Amino acid sequence: MSKGSNQKLKLSYLTKIMLEKTDDEHALTMPQIMTELERYDVTAERKSIYTDFADMTEKLGIEIIKEQIGRETYYHVASREFELAEVKLLIDAIQSSKFITEKKSRELIKKMKSFVSEHQAKQLDRQVYVQGRIKTMNESIYYNVDDIHTAIARNKKIKFKYFAWNTDKSMYILNHGDYMTVSPWALTWDDENYYLVAFDDYSKSCKHYRVDKMLKLEVLEDLREGKDEFKNFDMAAYSKATFGMYSGEKTRVKIEFHNHMCGVFIDRFGKDINIRPVDEKHSEVSVEVNVSPQFFGWIFGLGKEVKVTGPSDVVERMKAFAEDFLTNY
Repeated sequence: MSKGSNQKLKLSYLTKIMLEKTDDEHALTMPQIMTELERYDVTAERKSIYTDFADMTEKLGIEIIKEQIGRETYYHVASREFELAEVKLLIDAIQSSKFITEKKSRELIKKMKSFVSEHQAKQLDRQVYVQGRIKTMNESIYYNVDDIHTAIARNKKIKFKYFAWNTDKSMYILNHGDYMTVSPWALTWDDENYYLVAFDDYSKSCKHYRVDKMLKLEVLEDLREGKDEFKNFDMAAYSKATFGMYSGEKTRVKIEFHNHMCGVFIDRFGKDINIRPVDEKHSEVSVEVNVSPQFFGWIFGLGKEVKVTGPSDVVERMKAFAEDFLTNY
């Protein structure tokens, strides 16, 4: 390839060089920039590079900063679509997400590195600890999420096969191996897992499903059902009331706790809850929850300074649950 044969791609290569090689702490001189361009068989004069810098700012939104240090003049990218701190935050989210497989985590992190310079990418290498974390094994989850969003946007039903695990770690299909048909209405995140909230065709009720446990998902041509049930559906309230995404009868319960535990309830139910004083050291909240073994387990986990005080039938169910649990020991 002859020298200068890639002249038409000069702006593209110059942009690539500045994004990869420079940042707030690393810059290039004009001779260094020209040398980097020569690696791509591009020759350039200083004046043409200055013009390209102006085009990068005006047309691409990539500002180039000129800085004088001693006798040398340096150039570097001023700002990026994502700051280094933002990329670190996104990588942490990818790493900690159970629903993203280990393979996909590595692919996404590699792509995230393209948003920073090669110098900044070296800092990210110290953050990449994917191996050994608990991750889903269902690679199709990304396509499932995309198909569910498509179905919701098109007001269509979906069908899928839903699986569980055997003790020998083999997979088996629920619903006698048949497809489940539902009307998707919302996706939510709980306990590090993605869930679909939908109107079930068979039971004609609202249910939720782990997206990573869906197989062979298809978008159907049938229009969704459940519009009336979801007309005033509050996804935030549903998530707060449902523990571990296990269903249960929605009930307003009273919970008494020591005052220093109030943060636990604000974190779980939000700042809008009404906290009523019981005495100098204790307070009480009244909240709607889906009463289930998972709710009882959450209360037990908070220790002796928290107790459910009403209604009486929930208190009795909790006592029975505790007694039944103790028979295992």
